[in-house]
Amino acid sequence: MRKRKPKPRTLAPDPRFQDPMVTRFVNNLMISGKKSVAFKVFYEAMDIIAEKTGEDPHAVWKKALSNAMPQVEVRSKRIGGATFQIPVEIRSERKVAIGMRWLINFSRARSGKGIASKLAAELMAASKNEGASVKRKEDTHRMAESNRAFAHFRA
Repeated sequence: MRKRKPKPRTLAPDPRFQDPMVTRFVNNLMISGKKSVAFKVFYEAMDIIAEKTGEDPHAVWKKALSNAMPQVEVRSKRIGGATFQIPVEIRSERKVAIGMRWLINFSRARSGKGIASKLAAELMAASKNEGASVKRKEDTHRMAESNRAFAHFRA
């Protein structure tokens, strides 16, 4: 067992928006260590959003992220030979991580040309409370809601 918890690493804010959350998002977006490429893709997506909506792209991105973040999830727990899906509240760090992962994965799965335009489309959809990532959040919440009867099994 560990003696103490590791110190949380501080991320440098990104060059354009001065937001460490953007850096975290770009780190999740990055493939095989190509951070400059990931930043280029993210900023290109931001430009597309600004062009199409005429709003502040950073605000659109933040709204999309908050709309994609789940509040509860179900955890499997074995009790007396039966496996129950137990709804559990998610801690804030994990909420953000899951929201970012869903936005990125569903934008990659989208049809279209170029990751930047796909990411922009998914972010715009999520900011309007639609799109695959928001649907996944709603499905997760629905699962937790339907298994609310087992909440008393929480560990």
